[in-house]
Amino acid sequence: MSRLTKLVAAVVALSLMSAPRAAGQARPAGADAVERRVEEMLARMTLEEKIDLLGGVDDFFVRASGRAGLPRLKMADGPNGVRNFGPSTAMPSGVAMAATWNPQLVERVAAEIGRDARAKGVHFLLGPGVNIYRSPMNGRNFEYFGEDPFLAARVAVGYVRGVQSQGVAATVKHLAANNSEFDRHNTDSIIDERTLREIYLPAFEAAVKEARVGAVMSSYNLVNGEHASQSGHLQMDVLKREWGFDGVLMSDWGGTYDGVAAANAGQDLEMPSGVHMNRKNLLPAVGRGAVAAATIDDKVRRILRTAARFGWLERDQTDLAVPRLNMRGRRVALEAAREGLVLLRNEGALLPLDRRKVRSIAVIGPVAYPAVPVGGGSGRVEPFAAVSFLEGLGNHLGESTPVYYARGLRTLGEMAEATEFTTQPAGGEAGLRGEYFTNAELSGEPTVVRVEPRVNFSRQARLFPPQALSSRWTGYFTPKAAGEFDVFAASTGEDAGFFRLYVDDRLVFDNWSETRALVRLTTLELGPGAHKILLEQRGKFGRLGTRMQLGIQRRGEMVSPEAKALAAKADAVVVAVGFDHTMEAEGADRTFRLPAGQDELIRELADANRNTVVVLTSGGGVDMSGWLERVPALIQAWYPGQEGGTALAEILFGDVNPSGHLPATFERRWEDNPTHGSYYPQAGTNRVEYREGVFVGYRGYEKAGTKPLFPFGHGLSYTTFRYANLSVRRVGGGERAARGPAFEVSFDLTNTGGRAGAEVAQVYVGAASPAVPRPSKELKGFAKVSLRPGETRRVTAALDGRAFAYYDAGAKAWRVDPGEYRVLVGGSSARVELRGNVNLTPAEATTLR
Repeated sequence: MSRLTKLVAAVVALSLMSAPRAAGQARPAGADAVERRVEEMLARMTLEEKIDLLGGVDDFFVRASGRAGLPRLKMADGPNGVRNFGPSTAMPSGVAMAATWNPQLVERVAAEIGRDARAKGVHFLLGPGVNIYRSPMNGRNFEYFGEDPFLAARVAVGYVRGVQSQGVAATVKHLAANNSEFDRHNTDSIIDERTLREIYLPAFEAAVKEARVGAVMSSYNLVNGEHASQSGHLQMDVLKREWGFDGVLMSDWGGTYDGVAAANAGQDLEMPSGVHMNRKNLLPAVGRGAVAAATIDDKVRRILRTAARFGWLERDQTDLAVPRLNMRGRRVALEAAREGLVLLRNEGALLPLDRRKVRSIAVIGPVAYPAVPVGGGSGRVEPFAAVSFLEGLGNHLGESTPVYYARGLRTLGEMAEATEFTTQPAGGEAGLRGEYFTNAELSGEPTVVRVEPRVNFSRQARLFPPQALSSRWTGYFTPKAAGEFDVFAASTGEDAGFFRLYVDDRLVFDNWSETRALVRLTTLELGPGAHKILLEQRGKFGRLGTRMQLGIQRRGEMVSPEAKALAAKADAVVVAVGFDHTMEAEGADRTFRLPAGQDELIRELADANRNTVVVLTSGGGVDMSGWLERVPALIQAWYPGQEGGTALAEILFGDVNPSGHLPATFERRWEDNPTHGSYYPQAGTNRVEYREGVFVGYRGYEKAGTKPLFPFGHGLSYTTFRYANLSVRRVGGGERAARGPAFEVSFDLTNTGGRAGAEVAQVYVGAASPAVPRPSKELKGFAKVSLRPGETRRVTAALDGRAFAYYDAGAKAWRVDPGEYRVLVGGSSARVELRGNVNLTPAEATTLR
């Protein structure tokens, strides 16, 4: 490292999201030439051709226009890699990227995703996803950047810049308030303007204003009574006029509900095809003045402008010089996995494991092998190869140290196969009576009636009657002995995931109107004798696959004897638990509780071996109440991408010092979450009221005085850090003066331990006596600082007006009030090491637009 580089590295800057740019800010260089070319292309097109351009074709393409000279434009799902058109690098999931707290690394990750896109000829990458983590059950949390809008904005800007550096347009999604996956086409997010601006829109705003994202995708849900794709407020007033977005606003796939309303509300492109925005609907609308011809022209201009801006008119987007097997991307994926894994618990300094003392290790659990690089749905990327946790440890330790393996539990399919039913309480046939209907209401006479040995339509999908639109299975379950039983039902999600289960005529699972979880799980006390079972399902198996499974397993008998024996004889045990792409995915939520048998697996292995490490694969928090105190070490792995197994092994044995920090608060109980009382729709309605307002995540826990299990920003290291010498001073002049009061926060950070490591230093700001209800503190700056043992660096954060502002919905502006503000610095929202304050005078009070 050169002397100059060392001097530059000695001061680490914590940067804030810029204050909102005025829509009339200076245009990018070359914009005039681009606009002239766009006008020339537009003039050659007929109205019919313009309207045709507003509907996609062949699932993932914008149609070509020969007259205008526009090539066919290709899209691919993101954000964890390029999902379509063959294998690609599977990067750590979005929440794992946020857990790195390293926007520069995220930019490098995204640049490799952009290179993979170029290798496949992709113009639009459908990522990043920036919706806020509101509840741990959201099926797409793994794609997003956590609960804090400031952190999400910083990561989003890095991601967009990385993708677009490769000549690929990033697509920030889903605008807006898409914070759950159940019944996602129908739920109505009821959310006030201040909360929208402060929590749910800043990441979109930063992507537009700072990174100049090429495309935005709307969400399926309604927002305050109208579909997001038909919200003129979100799409025209805020996105296009206020923020100055000049790119393409597209629908989610099948997320357009009225072509004329969507066109007038600002939507430019309907995907995957023009079901609503087409000649049939829009030509007459233009003719009668319901849609202005200028509105159509603006949409076409945006598509043409984007093509011209990214150079798609001059080159073939497929870059054959970029190898599809991206070895550089593999290296970056490993770096991101290393920095994203979070060490949550390390009692007795069990970790790092000592290779001299650990002469054997057992790797046990459903997520140990094969690899689970990402969650499911459109965010699922199939890599050329992925390193499982088992393989990562085996590769790391080599031949000298045996690495034993057992799954420990049956798969859900095997549990379903092992569940025995009878058609009568006594003396009936083995199995359930299956009835299949060609309507969705279970009405009339069934077209197929037969006895099914069990309900396990997954590998046996071919046996499911293809014409069935609803189904009913009835029978009896007779336990061999009374006790507690885990009962689960698994479905495919929003296509055919509507079901309800009754046990002894009591409703146990109700997924009939909304798919609350891909796998529903509960524990029932079942006495001796036969128990009546009724399972009903509706919906046609389709896009998201074919699965309907029902299983009942006795607790205390679920862990394999082999797993317990291996755990007892090994020097250390790694228990790999959590979810996978069939359980945590788009189209439905997941449970807060771990899947069937996994709590039991952790407890029994921890009882067998005190040197037990739990490695958790999930998009967020889970219920740990039944086992956390029994295990000394816990690592949150998220969905770590294709190199996750290698990264885990390096961290477990100390070759890499863990440095990930939580981008979301982990609650002790679901009931503690600020959204607990308002996450699901009000009874009998589709309304999801965001009653917690701006107090989501750590903001809400602190307001309620509730101590979470692991706070926002938490992450352990194998070394220790000291904060000292806080300074907060006013700065001003130049561009900063236009962004309100400005301060520079600086402090010393020292590595006081014996290992090199990285600390995520976090800066929070809170008003001492706010004029309106405000969080006690909010993240306004951070830096990831790598230090050698004994090394000290001076860290600096710049705070401008947005650091002190709240959104005044009446004034339609960000407001900075006079008064005292606390400046808090530390390693998490709950670990504050330094405290300072600033006083804003009445002369410094301002509004920011």
